Formats: sequence, structure tokens, C-alpha cells
Amino acid sequence: MKKNKILIGSRASKLAMIYANRAKNEISKVFPGEIEIVKITTDGDKNQKDRLSEIGGKGLFSKKIEEELIDKKIDLAVHSLKDMPSEETLGLISNCFLKRNAPEEILISKENKKFSELNSNAIIGTSSYRREFQLKRIRNDLNYKTIRGNIDTRISKINNKDYDGIILAKAGIKSLDLDHLISQEFSTQEIIPSAGQGIVSIQCREDDKEIIKILNKVNDKISNISAQAERKVLKILEGDCHTAVGIFSKINNDDFEISGELFSLDGKQRFFKIIKDKISNFLKVSIELGNYLKRESKDSYKK
Repeated sequence: MKKNKILIGSRASKLAMIYANRAKNEISKVFPGEIEIVKITTDGDKNQKDRLSEIGGKGLFSKKIEEELIDKKIDLAVHSLKDMPSEETLGLISNCFLKRNAPEEILISKENKKFSELNSNAIIGTSSYRREFQLKRIRNDLNYKTIRGNIDTRISKINNKDYDGIILAKAGIKSLDLDHLISQEFSTQEIIPSAGQGIVSIQCREDDKEIIKILNKVNDKISNISAQAERKVLKILEGDCHTAVGIFSKINNDDFEISGELFSLDGKQRFFKIIKDKISNFLKVSIELGNYLKRESKDSYKK
């Protein structure tokens, strides 16, 4: 039976709703029926204090939404790809991706100071071990402290003087029109982003042929390749929220480049490699990168 209405499941945060509405707008170009967004509160939204790796990992932001999808209470789920586990949930597929947002990391600081201008022992808020270890390679004289909560909450902690600066994904700041608060932007060479950072993923049931046909029409080809490549490396590493790893791919016409940076659990060992090839070989080189990082690190990144 042909659908005349599509229900999109999304986290209820301001940023998540922006991404859900982007998905809705793209789908509305190819689907003439009604489209409604359903707000879903996830376990990750309920706990805004502890580091994700300490309370269950990335799935905290997707599990509840996926359950609604499996139970057919919604037709689609919209996720930030970097928040999704590397293993796909049984019965679901995430093969549709919107055009990638800015993948870079940014600093917001008191008095708009650059990273190099911060006082020694300044307190920097970050939500991931990856960022912490990457930043320590640039400046190890700063204090890195866990920070959780939505973007507005994190920014307020600078104003309340709990932190001297915070590191965030540029994609979120840009989507919320908060670019004017950026003190410094790091290039993807300076700080290699999390796999899939800046990519919005649309997930559906693997047996929903009608929805899959619709999603095929809105799938961004370049983002699709980047998502597949970066997550392939993550899958080989069996990466989760404990894994301090940056993976980023660049596509320029027929040229493909992927870089990976993996840290041991204590952050003292770093494993790094860049591989370049033709875009037709993107999966081959992604597998090569994943195997290299896994082999060289000798599982020092695993708990």
C-alpha cells in the first residue's frame, strides 16, 4: 500500500530538530504526502553529566529512536552519523546521507582567545578522549575536563566561568547560527574529526522498499562514499565511545584521501596514516587504513 504520510523520528534537541527538518525538506522534494517529525527523548539526552563512554556509549543517542523504528511507530530516523555505533542494528539500514556539513572542530573561549593564547592550566571542556588526546599534542599544559549537555548549555558554562574554553564540532555551531562565537577553527589536518562528523544519516527498516526508493532519491553520493569509508575503518577497529580515533576522508573529483589517527587508552601512543588513491578504490584503501591502525596499535586502544 502506497504511503500518504511519513513519520520521521528525531532527538528533541534544537540541533537535532534542525537536522530532522533538513531531512524533511529533502524528502518533501520527492514525496508529495504529509511528513511529520516525532520528537523522541533518548537515554543520552537524559544523562547530561557523565562521559558517554562511562554510561553506555554512542548507542545512547540512537537506541530509543531505533526501537521506535523497529516497532513501526516511525518510518524514518534521523541521526548525526558520528553518534551511531559502527555496527548496524539488525533489521535496519543507514544508507542515506545528506550533504556533509562542516567537519572541522572549533574553539569557543573566554575573551575570544586563540588556543595558543590561553593561559597555562586553563580549563578546556571536551566530550571525547579523541579531542583531549589530539589537543594535548598541541598543548599539554592545559587542563582538559569532561563537558556534556547541548550546545547552549556548554556555552553557558564558559559564561559562568566553569571553563576557559570548549571544543565543539563546527557543524552544530554553524547550524545554530552561532558562528560569531567561534574563537578559532582547527583544520582537519590539525584535528582529525570523528568518523562521520558533520554527516546526517537517515535510517529506515531494511524491508521497507517504498521508503528505500524515496531515500535513494535524496542520498548525497559524496557523503555516502565518505560515510562508508570512515565507518569501514571504525568497524575494522571495532570502535566504540572508548576508542580515541579520528577518521576523515576527502574527495576531489576522482581523487580520494583518507586519514586516520588512533590513540592508546592512556593517550600516550599515537598511530597515524594517510592513504591516497582513486575514488573507485575508496573501500579498498579504507580497509587498508583500518588494518594498518589495528595492526600497529596491537589493541592498545581497547579496554
